[in-house]
Amino acid sequence: MPGKSAFLNQVPCTVALFTLLFAGSFSSAFADEKTPADPADTEIKNPFPDRPLAPSIDGGVEWLNTSGEITLKDLRGKVVLIDFWTYCCINCMHVLPDLAYLEKKYPNELVVIGCHSAKFDNEKETDNIRRAIQRYEIKHPVINDANMTVWRKFGVRAWPSMVLIDPEGNYCGHLSGEGNREVLDKILEKVIAYHRAKGTLDETPVHFELESTKLKQTPLKFPGKLLADAAQQRLFISDSNHNRIVITSLDGKLIDVIGSGQIGSQDGDFKTASFDHPQGMALVGNTLYVADTENHLIRTVDLDKKQVSTLAGTGEQARFRSAGGKLREAALNSPWALAAIDDVLYICMAGPHQIWSHKLGSEEIGVYAGSGREDITNGPLETSAFAQTSGIAVDGEIFYVVDSEGSAVRKVDTKHKTVSTIAGTSDLERGRSLFEFGDIDGIGEEARLQHPLGVLYDNGRLFIADTYNHKLKTIDLKTNEVKTFLGTGKEGNSLNPVEFSEPSGLAKVGNRLYVADTNNQRICVVNLDDNKVSEFKIAGLTPPRLPKTVDNSFAAAADKALSVAPQKVAPGAALKIEVTPQLPAEYKLSPLAPVKFIFKSAENPKVILARGKGTVEGNQLVLQLPALKQLTGTYVLNLRFGYCRDGVGGLCKQHSAQWNLPLQADQTSKTDTVSLTLDLSKE
Repeated sequence: MPGKSAFLNQVPCTVALFTLLFAGSFSSAFADEKTPADPADTEIKNPFPDRPLAPSIDGGVEWLNTSGEITLKDLRGKVVLIDFWTYCCINCMHVLPDLAYLEKKYPNELVVIGCHSAKFDNEKETDNIRRAIQRYEIKHPVINDANMTVWRKFGVRAWPSMVLIDPEGNYCGHLSGEGNREVLDKILEKVIAYHRAKGTLDETPVHFELESTKLKQTPLKFPGKLLADAAQQRLFISDSNHNRIVITSLDGKLIDVIGSGQIGSQDGDFKTASFDHPQGMALVGNTLYVADTENHLIRTVDLDKKQVSTLAGTGEQARFRSAGGKLREAALNSPWALAAIDDVLYICMAGPHQIWSHKLGSEEIGVYAGSGREDITNGPLETSAFAQTSGIAVDGEIFYVVDSEGSAVRKVDTKHKTVSTIAGTSDLERGRSLFEFGDIDGIGEEARLQHPLGVLYDNGRLFIADTYNHKLKTIDLKTNEVKTFLGTGKEGNSLNPVEFSEPSGLAKVGNRLYVADTNNQRICVVNLDDNKVSEFKIAGLTPPRLPKTVDNSFAAAADKALSVAPQKVAPGAALKIEVTPQLPAEYKLSPLAPVKFIFKSAENPKVILARGKGTVEGNQLVLQLPALKQLTGTYVLNLRFGYCRDGVGGLCKQHSAQWNLPLQADQTSKTDTVSLTLDLSKE
């Protein structure tokens, strides 16, 4: 899958086809493989010898998903993978599951740092990056590199790109493009094995303050696309980050919810079926078609039988440009929006920058328009080029598409088999159309949009969700004149004056226009008679109830349990435990890192007597337990806490400890406090 070139000095888009970039390249990681010819040689060799120290990662505007700035000094002892990305980019989105896989596989050895180096002006704003982190469910620290300072230090040239730094702070190399999970996995195995043997690998768990903890529970979570059914007076909402489809009446009465809310691809009834961040929908009869975007599937919903099935896709992303094939044998790549014309389903396939189609009732699915090259070029279906197709609207034999990365609105004529551009630039040399964005009303190529995601046809005009301009715009299809309709151009949630935050979906019935105001977690409705806007409330809609998971990850190994002398405490009192850790130089307890404990009997460890959160008070951890009926005996205390540089650093190390704690209730004792110490000064 092609990457996207940087626009430093207005450099146009180029292609980075999974190539390893040989600035002291990753190829050496595979050059030192052991062979049976030398069985006596058991030394593990450095896969990246003689590398220079990496540049610093300072210079960003702000840090996100962490409580403070992180330096490479903080990361010493960890393998560091820096992901250079921009949140509009579909290729960058495709990298995130790979990073999550590696983070899960190497939780104590690897730290991923996202370096967000923006393409669009809107993406330079910290709050917008924060919402993207929440929407994409990213769990590693992210730098807002708005001025591309860190990007330049590392000589990066394309989105997405990744840089590897070893535990001693040495720059190993970088690669560009998506689809590199296996390559990175093999490289990490080698780097980790070498530095573990050398003693330079720090496998202490770390903790970050995630932006997801700042999200409030809301009935909708980053709603994506909308579909109105005027005949049945209902509205379909892709409640994308709740992984479900919501059906409501046009006056806000909840009709049904499709999907359990859990991420998955299970077929079945409405309560058991699962999706993965669904987006666009199309309705044919009483069958709802759903672009199950991150599952790379097209799903069907029988609204009469209340059953979900899978129509097309393998469940795996198509890693290379594909022409299609049999429905369940052809891999798809981020289907984003759907529309139907005369029993043909058209699919905005955002990943390969194409339009695909499927004749309903047939067994085939494949490319309808677009060469697969990321650009904005006009002409015949097969030679035209799109750029991250993200929204589609139908007018008879014509449909309109928003190309989000090209900030353009395209017209596809199914009768004459041609593609043209009605708003924004096209056919510029060297892919320059991908960087011609802004907020300018005007006619045709004079107009400028900024990463539009939604389009709706309405009686000779189009409504456009001009997403990164936080506006709704209209296009007169006779003149191609683009005008601002609603929105101040600034992100916000006011209804008077009207403000949006990255709107992305549109639907209309009668004089009411429905808007998925994505980052505001709401649907807005516009009365087209007076253009007044209100919030569309859905009575009875609540967030999905997902199974609770018990966090036992902080339990230390029993064979490393610490023993202490028996301690006498007053019977019947609520027990307080004070732990005083001796920390490494420059480190202090972090009041932001969670302090969690479990207290149980050593004789019956399956029974938990107390579980809770402790507090940081000065240089001590304080745990408050309830009064226990029977206090005499041996108990087990499991404790997890964090400490970081000066107590406020962005990277907090986590430590888990376990004590075997003999207690004796003594009528003569006046204390309800147990004091423990812990020496971590040499870590």
